[in-house]
Amino acid sequence: MFTPDLAARRGFLTRSSRLTLSAAAVGLLAGTRAAHAQASMSTEADVGILNVALGLEHEAINAYQLGAGSGLLQKPVLEVAVAFQSHHKAHRDALIATIRTLGGQPVAEKPLDEYAKALNAATLKSQADVLMLAAKLELGATNAYLGVIPSFKDNKLGQVAARLAADETMHWTALSQALGKMLPAGALSFGA
Repeated sequence: MFTPDLAARRGFLTRSSRLTLSAAAVGLLAGTRAAHAQASMSTEADVGILNVALGLEHEAINAYQLGAGSGLLQKPVLEVAVAFQSHHKAHRDALIATIRTLGGQPVAEKPLDEYAKALNAATLKSQADVLMLAAKLELGATNAYLGVIPSFKDNKLGQVAARLAADETMHWTALSQALGKMLPAGALSFGA
C-alpha cells in the first residue's frame, strides 16, 4: 500500500505537502467546512492534471510498444526505445501512486489497438517514421508538463512535473539526434 510516508520517501509528497494535507484535516476537525471544501477542490484539480499526465504516459508506453513490435527498429535504436519505454513506465507508476495518495482514481490505459489507430501506426514504414513519431510525442509531453506546472495547487506536484519534463526533453533530444536534426539554435525553445 502506498502511504504518505512511502510517498515522501519516493519524492512525491514532501513535508510541506503533508502539512498542506494536514492543514485541511485540522480545518475539517475544527469545523471550518470552507477550508475543507477549498482543499478538496484544490486536490481534485491536481488529480485532474495528474490524470491528463498519466494519459500521456499511457500513450507513450504504447507508442514505444508499437515501435518496438513493428520490426522497423535496428538493434541499437530498439534498445534505446525500450529504455525510454521503461522511463515512461516509471513515470506512469509514480503518477498512479500520487493520484491514489491524493484519493483520486487513476485514468485507465486503453487497449493497444486504440493507441495504434490514434497514432496512425499503419503509416509507419521505416525506422525514421517511428523515430519521428516518438520525437513528436516527446516534444508534446515536454510542453504539456511545462505548461501545467503553474496550474498545480500543490507546488511540490509542479516540481514533479518539472522533473518529468526534463526526462521528456532528454528523450526528445536523443531522438532528434538519431534523426540527424539540429538542436534549436535559440534559448527557451520549449513551451512557448
